[in-house]
Amino acid sequence: MAEQVLAAVRTASGRTELQEFPMPDIPDDGALLKVEVAGICGTDVKMYAKPPFTDPVIMGHENVGVIAKAGRTFAERKGLAEGDRVFVEHYVGCYRCEWCHLGEYRHCEATDWRTNPDARRYGYTSANHPYHLWGGFAQYLYLPWNSVIHRVPDGVSAELAGLVTPLSNGIQWALVTAGVGYASTVLIQGPGQQGLSQVVACKQAGASLIIVTGTTRDAARLSLARELGADHVVDVAQEDALARVLNITGGRGVDVVLDCTAGAGTAPVLLGIDALKRREGRMVVQGELAAFPDFPLKKLTEKSIALKSARGHSYRSCELALEQLASGRFPLEKLSTHSFPLTEVDRAIRTVGGESGEDAVHVSLLPWAAV
Repeated sequence: MAEQVLAAVRTASGRTELQEFPMPDIPDDGALLKVEVAGICGTDVKMYAKPPFTDPVIMGHENVGVIAKAGRTFAERKGLAEGDRVFVEHYVGCYRCEWCHLGEYRHCEATDWRTNPDARRYGYTSANHPYHLWGGFAQYLYLPWNSVIHRVPDGVSAELAGLVTPLSNGIQWALVTAGVGYASTVLIQGPGQQGLSQVVACKQAGASLIIVTGTTRDAARLSLARELGADHVVDVAQEDALARVLNITGGRGVDVVLDCTAGAGTAPVLLGIDALKRREGRMVVQGELAAFPDFPLKKLTEKSIALKSARGHSYRSCELALEQLASGRFPLEKLSTHSFPLTEVDRAIRTVGGESGEDAVHVSLLPWAAV
């Protein structure tokens, strides 16, 4: 094994540098992952443009690879061996708090970088912390005893497994948070990787009606949404989206609205409130806006709408995502549209952000790919 590890390090806003780190000596309850694929999402675009702190960070929180070296205790605890391909969640909980005991380690203070400057979370943690390798934009990733790991099923390639994070988020937000199930009617706003993943989750759960909205530039994605199971697609730049939803539903509205838009302002939330059925509708939002002027709270309460937040995923959702990928039921490989070598991290992130003009859905970084 090499003595140095090559990594792409975010050193400032919109700036990445290739750096070498010493190969860490792992403890008996730790391991090293040889990173095959690191997925890039919209959160990476935001963190790249506006880093929350000045420390150097190896980004990359959607990581798949092969166990390169494992301590004896780690291997016994995890039931894994060197050479096993795994998906690594980005959360690193304490396993002592109430949230961890409930299995909701995503809410643990020890992995919440927003409130804990010493938090451990892949793709968000300072490279100055011990072991340094806390992000997937590197050849190797350090795995402590409290990392959350899933074995990738046989037959699922590393690049396909790179879709686990958006797919598990789709499952979590649609099925768990919003309660989509048999005969549900659903409006999904935004045909990006999260929205398309939710189409799959809703279809698998037995939703009777799936409507997906997007803009004219999303034509190819809206077509893919249909291929994945959407019943109707709406171009909000060309049509009155609310009128179309009400027409499709016979004036009733939908049971659930899932907001997967980015940079669309208040419009998707306002549309969602109006498009939900007369009583007891459910809406899940990502909460991009720091403030919402003139929020229609009265209308929300009069319709008895449950407003919930889209926040991460659970262990079970990741397992279901892997099962979905292994089943081959949906052409999920079509979500993976672009891949880049480690030397092109800047270009990869900007491609996700739409700066390149390319229609990217899911973008993967391949740390061992040739330049």
